[in-house]
Amino acid sequence: MARWLMLIGVAMLLLGAALHFAPWLLHWFGRLPGDIRIESERGRVFIPLTSMLLVSLVLTLLINLLRR
Repeated sequence: MARWLMLIGVAMLLLGAALHFAPWLLHWFGRLPGDIRIESERGRVFIPLTSMLLVSLVLTLLINLLRR
């Protein structure tokens, strides 16, 4: 359990550093075809369907690779 927490912490540290020092690397995330964005005068709605499918696919692959 501790190993998993350390791996998650390192991954979050790397992601945070990438977002801080090189925000253009992940600028495409959330703007993929299939992500729904509705803006009006009264408010905004953002539903990241494609982005979350991509995150789910990557996490599933990582978990399956680490289990073996």
